[in-house]
Amino acid sequence: MLEELTQRLLKVEKDILEFKDLLSIEKKTERMSELQMKMAEPGFWDDQSSSLETINELKSLKEDVESFRGVEERVGELKDLLSLEDESYFKDIEAELSALEDETEKVRLNILFQGKFDEANAILEINSGAGGTEACDWAGMLLRMYTRWSEDKKFTVKVINELRGEEAGIKSVTLLIEGRRAYGLLKAEKGVHRLVRISPFDSNKRRHTSFASLEVLPEVKGEIEIEVRPEDLKVDTYRASGAGGQHVNKTDSAVRITHLPTGIVVACQNERSQHQNKHTALNILKAKLYQIEEEKKRREMEKLSGSKMKIEWGSQIRSYVLHPYLMVKDHRTGFEMPQAKDVLDGKLDGFIYSYLKKRLEDDKKIFTEQTSKED
Repeated sequence: MLEELTQRLLKVEKDILEFKDLLSIEKKTERMSELQMKMAEPGFWDDQSSSLETINELKSLKEDVESFRGVEERVGELKDLLSLEDESYFKDIEAELSALEDETEKVRLNILFQGKFDEANAILEINSGAGGTEACDWAGMLLRMYTRWSEDKKFTVKVINELRGEEAGIKSVTLLIEGRRAYGLLKAEKGVHRLVRISPFDSNKRRHTSFASLEVLPEVKGEIEIEVRPEDLKVDTYRASGAGGQHVNKTDSAVRITHLPTGIVVACQNERSQHQNKHTALNILKAKLYQIEEEKKRREMEKLSGSKMKIEWGSQIRSYVLHPYLMVKDHRTGFEMPQAKDVLDGKLDGFIYSYLKKRLEDDKKIFTEQTSKED
């Protein structure tokens, strides 16, 4: 039993050594010191918005560093116990080692969130595809699904812009989802989602297939340098509808911005002033333009054509089947769940983590191939 316990502990120790570099623990520790010094400066609390961002960043860094250090310390303690070679401790060591392996797996998951904006809030856009009322209803179901998922995570959901369907559901909606790693998690959901069911809108009870697309962006808050020239923008104002009380119906506070070179259109109507809505819309536009540049780089690395997917059959990332059987399947990873209703209630983590792990492995493979070619 001693040999078995020793080998298991050695594996955990090896993993932790590897994680230390992958998680940039030393850099994060240095950054924590910088932030703590900043908090000690006179006038730190004068700018409430800036001070809150600093506190949240420090909190996130501490979670990563302390969880890693905790596992590192427990490895050392177990090594000391095993070195005694006292069989009376073996049962306790095995129980502690099993718990340590679980904690190590949690630390491993942090590796999935090392992207530039993975810690950021997320902007989620849901657009109904072809299919009229059916597609609008499906988009509304997705809105409910992601709202439920966000609530389970204790995230905050704010509606930035919404266009309702004529009979049911929504044509499009833009959400701001606030919470640690909201973007890092939700970036796995970008793509076309397909629903197969008996339509509640069909008197003949026929089976219908509906599509909706998801766009996921980080809330960048001016953290990226993207040049947006005023002459490239067409700015329209209009009277907002939906949430916001009586005020939104009395003034042209809603803003729609069209980026003429790319044709990208963004809109915001959730804020009470036109200025605030314009500021939010510009941030979303910058995030979209940044993502376009990042996707270009990725496509060059993967040597793919990178043509934009249409919201129709053949381009979906995931299928939700409610008839003639229950099944949700992700076509990128093969991960599936027969509990379709649970998924529609927001149980998405299995799909999200399966994709993120696959993406990490794919990125490693691309990096290795590029490095070998350069050598």
